Amino acid sequence: MNTYPGLIKLLSFLLITSIFVSCKPHEPGTWKNDKIESGTRDDFHKLNDQVMAGLKANDHLKMDALFSRDLLQSTGRLRLIELCSNHLKDGTYELMDEYYVVHKDTSAAKIQSQDEGIKNYSVSYQPDTREMYFAFFVPKDIPNKYLISVIYNKYDYGWKINHLEVSQYTFNGKTAPELLDLAKEMYTKKYYLDALSNSQLAQLCTVPCEGWSYPAKDEIHSFEVNTINEINKKYVFPFTVSQIPTRPLIFSVTTQQTSEGSYPVVYYRSAIKLKDVKGLQKENDNLKKVIGKIIPGIDQNKKYVYYDAFNEFPKYDRSVDRYEMVDKLK
Repeated sequence: MNTYPGLIKLLSFLLITSIFVSCKPHEPGTWKNDKIESGTRDDFHKLNDQVMAGLKANDHLKMDALFSRDLLQSTGRLRLIELCSNHLKDGTYELMDEYYVVHKDTSAAKIQSQDEGIKNYSVSYQPDTREMYFAFFVPKDIPNKYLISVIYNKYDYGWKINHLEVSQYTFNGKTAPELLDLAKEMYTKKYYLDALSNSQLAQLCTVPCEGWSYPAKDEIHSFEVNTINEINKKYVFPFTVSQIPTRPLIFSVTTQQTSEGSYPVVYYRSAIKLKDVKGLQKENDNLKKVIGKIIPGIDQNKKYVYYDAFNEFPKYDRSVDRYEMVDKLK
């Protein structure tokens, strides 16, 4: 077997990970995006290219060559690579923000994005090397985005990944603070279930990376609690839709994730047998006409509302048949 070409590739690959070893160290400081020296930034980008290629291919051997010794000891690293690989299939990921940091010592540190207003965030961490590099990647043109975070440390054996993570970053194209603002707007309009849904989505993407924090983090939680209290005054589930002759019983309203975004799904029990598709669709047509009066805002400013009709309540220990329908609003 001719291993010479493979050896050349491996040596070239390892050269990238150690290319900064002989560089003159900077004074302590933090540099973001285009504030990073062009040559240093180009070298980091070459390293990022290797990482993203390895993740996309789910190539454990290539990624192991980029991992720190500590990360190599992680029993969950193979599953983590697989998760990143799966999300990279969602679309083209691009570098959102990057930071090159030189620490004075190993005391607790924080990166401040210094963005204006609602886009501002910080990342707190405990450095264990003098130099670190943070790279945050997000997909383009996808409403429900995951953030891939790659954090490198500079060791005596080269630049290596010491932290790799993939977590929810946006729902419906909005970050946690933006979802909070939307929830407040819905609350003002008395669209309480919409307000709750958006605040809950905000909670799910409040920490897209370990140590990540938004100024509105605590407010998101308190707003959700207050909205739940208000909803408990307005709605008592299950309740009968008396405006419809067949009197369906709505027992839950939740959120369904799709490739196009997150949309409400209304669960209700129907007296019409699930085999009677025409009867179910007629009942659902009637329900769609009154749903906006029963639950204000649920059919506003959305592409879809989903409906699941049951003949019996779902069971925690077994599946229950249902008939699924969708109202295309746009």
